[in-house]
Amino acid sequence: MANQLPRETATPSGQAAAAIAGYWGWLLALGIVSVVLGALGLALTAVLTVGSVIFFGALLFVGGVAQLGEAFKHAGWRSTLWHVLIAVLYVVGGGVMVYDPIGASIALTLLFAALLVASGAFRAVIALQHRPATGWTWLLAGAVLSILLGAIVLAQWPVSGLWVIGLFVAVELLVNGWSCITLALAARRLRAAA
Repeated sequence: MANQLPRETATPSGQAAAAIAGYWGWLLALGIVSVVLGALGLALTAVLTVGSVIFFGALLFVGGVAQLGEAFKHAGWRSTLWHVLIAVLYVVGGGVMVYDPIGASIALTLLFAALLVASGAFRAVIALQHRPATGWTWLLAGAVLSILLGAIVLAQWPVSGLWVIGLFVAVELLVNGWSCITLALAARRLRAAA
């Protein structure tokens, strides 16, 4: 039959690829848009940083308001007070992020850099504990890279607060875009082979 898919679609991954084969054009368009937005984001990291912080703050604010409303629906629940406190934290945190996105991005960047250094140090200890094992040097190299990245961000802080978040969002958009493009082209080849 002309509409039958090739034999390799009998596997679960082949079935997934066959399912998207009919939509490869949309996936390709999504990939191209994501790559373009990522490239623009690389050029405008400060704008992307502020926009990302405002968006995340708005999500926190709306989530907090929704949780606050939900907390009062269950008046007899023992944990209502804690639910309300968590909701207030979300509302206040989201409100601060929307009101002062630059200050929030600087604070988040400091936290992120500290987490990079700390997690790198912990991974270095793990790597050294497994020193006789094969591949421990890769774990140590990843740990050193994480520490160096955190140190670079810290050395340029607070200025790095204006570009780090935007840079990471832009890189994520680029990686996601190229992944979608690659998947779309593979799905197009699968459809052509069908």
